[in-house]
Amino acid sequence: MWTRASRSRMADLEKRAKRYPTDLTDEEWAIVRSFLPPPPKRGRKPATDLREVLNALRYLARSGGGWRMLPKDFPPWQTVYWWFRRFVRRLLFRTIHDVALMLDREQEGREQGPSAAVIDSQCIKAPAAEERGFDAAKKVVGRKRHIAVDTDGRLLMVNLTTADISDSAGAQSIVGAIRKRWPWLKHLFADAAYDRTKLMDTVDYRDYVLEIVRRSDAEPGFKVLPRRWVVERTFGWMTRWRRLVGDYEQRLDVSEAMIHLALGSLLLRRIAHP
Repeated sequence: MWTRASRSRMADLEKRAKRYPTDLTDEEWAIVRSFLPPPPKRGRKPATDLREVLNALRYLARSGGGWRMLPKDFPPWQTVYWWFRRFVRRLLFRTIHDVALMLDREQEGREQGPSAAVIDSQCIKAPAAEERGFDAAKKVVGRKRHIAVDTDGRLLMVNLTTADISDSAGAQSIVGAIRKRWPWLKHLFADAAYDRTKLMDTVDYRDYVLEIVRRSDAEPGFKVLPRRWVVERTFGWMTRWRRLVGDYEQRLDVSEAMIHLALGSLLLRRIAHP
């Protein structure tokens, strides 16, 4: 999905950016601006530039800093946070991400709606979370990210739970909700941790095909398994945004919005600068 040529093109683009590499370019802004709330017809017009608010949010997610550590180039952090909370309530970041995903698939010559997905989970520390759990296998106290991606690694669905929830239990929520957003999805790939009776019953009831990609112990050393490496690469893309290395949010909806903000920014840049 990301090649050496595309990385070189992104590096040239960052050199020509106004201030920070995360700033929206004019081409990206042209795509995003139609999703933002229009100014009110009555009353005082807002003085804040929403493009600068989005630039601040992307900077925050990429650098991993706190709200009060936003540079002076951006609007006051209280203003940025107020708009962020409003965007979260409107599901703005998820909407932009999903539209960018469909445009990116179409740009690659594929159907807008995926027909297959790969599911997996990731345990991360969540020191500020309202509720946390302990994953005995990974020895992590925090949250668990259950995600489904298409066969190129684009995020389709995320389900955030405490870390003590099993992979198969977290995947049941994804299986139950993913068809509402991606109705043409039929085939699922997963590792052996998802070969559980309750999950299999849910998959059969909803008319999915679940294919378990198992690891072979006969061959020594590291082996790249088909399909399963795709979702691991998506986790790598997420953790390049320092705000997502751990889960620093108290609320689940805020944490999910940060994920969609980060991965949606990657898709927007691919679309606007192919």
